[in-house]
Amino acid sequence: MNEILKTSAERFVDLPAFPWKAHHRDDLPGFGSLAMAYIDEGPASAPVFLCLHGQPTWSYLYRRMIPHFLQTGSRVVAPDFFGFGRSDKPADDAVYTFDFHRNSLLAFVRTLDLTDITLVVQDWGGLLGLTLPMEMAERFSRLIVMNTALPTGDLPLGKGFLDWRAYSNSQPDMAVGKLLKRACPQLSPAEAAAYDAPFPDARYKAGVRRFPNLVPEFIDSPGAATGRAAREFWRNEWQGRSVMAIGMADPVLGAPAMRALHRDIRGCPPPLEFAAAGHFVQEWGDEVAPAVIAALRG
Repeated sequence: MNEILKTSAERFVDLPAFPWKAHHRDDLPGFGSLAMAYIDEGPASAPVFLCLHGQPTWSYLYRRMIPHFLQTGSRVVAPDFFGFGRSDKPADDAVYTFDFHRNSLLAFVRTLDLTDITLVVQDWGGLLGLTLPMEMAERFSRLIVMNTALPTGDLPLGKGFLDWRAYSNSQPDMAVGKLLKRACPQLSPAEAAAYDAPFPDARYKAGVRRFPNLVPEFIDSPGAATGRAAREFWRNEWQGRSVMAIGMADPVLGAPAMRALHRDIRGCPPPLEFAAAGHFVQEWGDEVAPAVIAALRG
């Protein structure tokens, strides 16, 4: 692995509504000394909300949901994927593969020995996160799934995603904060800027650039077989409680995609629909989090 970039901690000072300090693990098996940053709040022995972000965001995306999760007496763990947030960022685009990210999450869960997990996923947090429980089903008890997909390579990718991939590929130095502000008009300028904090310049955005191109498109694409195995797990083996929350204003992974995914999750009750919420559902978290908590409690 070549150059490893580390975003200065000074860029993360005084971010709006984000008081939680970063922990770091640089001992994940198979990842050398790469340091993964994560939030870890609440009682160490409590049930865990494991919150996985997507592209081009980081754990800051969960700031409106974390307080609600903590109020249940639970522990909240929210890692930043390598290449994102406060984690290390390999500068070489080629480092970032489906298995690189997936294996890092498996290693992270095992290294922290997380159990009694509520898996909370959206966007790439779901593409990757939904493949984890089949490897360690005993660790996962509940699921909160928001606008995401489980790509398996045997179904065509939608036009909305293909348009997004083409746009992303045309933006090697993507203006992340501006993108989030367009998608979430309620963001203040300071909140939008917080999404730029991990990325001082384009060199830091290799992970951002790569993610759209890692979605398994064909049956033999990297990650496709993993997705198909995960689909069988969710259809036939999942024993936990589930809740689906749909940001209905999402043009890419909105209601049609989520209802298709819903059919693959054994025992999942009818989805909760949030009319105003877009793709980044967590930005409507003060409405969404209490609803999904109540749904999980039944």
